[in-house]
Amino acid sequence: MTVAITRTDLDATDLRVAAARCKDAAASRRMLALALVLEGRTRTEAARAAGMDRQTLRDWVHRYNELGLAGLANLPNPGAPPRKLTAEQERRWLCGFGRAPTLEQHKVVRWRLVDLRDEVAQRFGVRLHERTMGKLMARLNFSRVSVRPRHPEQDAAAQEAHKKEFAELVAAAIPEHARGKPIELWWQDEARVGQQGSLTYIWADRGSRPRAPRDQRYDWAYIFGAVCPARGVGAAPRACARGFSLVVADSCQAVARDGSRGTVPCRVGT
Repeated sequence: MTVAITRTDLDATDLRVAAARCKDAAASRRMLALALVLEGRTRTEAARAAGMDRQTLRDWVHRYNELGLAGLANLPNPGAPPRKLTAEQERRWLCGFGRAPTLEQHKVVRWRLVDLRDEVAQRFGVRLHERTMGKLMARLNFSRVSVRPRHPEQDAAAQEAHKKEFAELVAAAIPEHARGKPIELWWQDEARVGQQGSLTYIWADRGSRPRAPRDQRYDWAYIFGAVCPARGVGAAPRACARGFSLVVADSCQAVARDGSRGTVPCRVGT
C-alpha cells in the first residue's frame, strides 16, 4: 500500500535546499528521494535514484511524516552492551590463568571454553556464554594452540649442562688413535613409523607453544639416518632390526679418509 507524504511545511524545492545544506550524506539522499516523489516521480524511480528500494523509501516516508527532517537522520547507535566483567576482573583473570587445570580440583585435564566459563562464574559470580568466553580469551591475547611434545623424563638441567659441556664431552670421547686428526661431527636421528600418541590443545598466549608430556605408548618401526652437515654427505636410511648398525657402518664409509667420525645421537622428545 502506497504511503502518501502528509507534511506540507516543505515542498520539493525546500527539500532540495535542505539536502544541499545537510552534512549527513545519508539524510541528504533521503531528502532528495522525497523531493522526487513530490515532483511526481514514481516511488520506484525515486527509490532507485536515491540508491534504495521501495520498501525502504516507504519506511523513510513514515519517519518524515512523524518527525520531519529530523526523522531522516540515522538514530544514534547506543553501542555494544557493557561487558559483564570489569577491567579489574579481566586483569585478575589474566594474572591467574597461567596454570593448567588439575583433575582433583577442576575435574578436567585441559581447559575448554565451557570449563573456562564455569571457572569465571565460580570466581566472579558472572555467567558468560561460551562464545563470549571465546571472545574474552581472544581479547586477552590467548588462542587454542597445539602443545610441543615433551618426553615425560625430560631433564631441563641436564640439557643445559650438556650444551655447556659439549666440547669437553666430545674431546673426552675421542679415542687415542684418532687424536690429532680432523674430527667430523655426524648427526644421527631416527623416524618412527607407526601409531603415534596424540597431542592436546590448550589455551595459551598467542604466538607461544608451551610444552606438555606426550603419551609414548605405541608401536613403531625405526628408520635411521645420519648426516655430516659440514661436507653435505650422509648415510642412506634403513629400516629393519639391524638398521642402526647398518647406518653406522654406512656412515663410516662416507667419512673423509684423513679424518675420524663422531656421532651425535638424537634423543626424541628431549
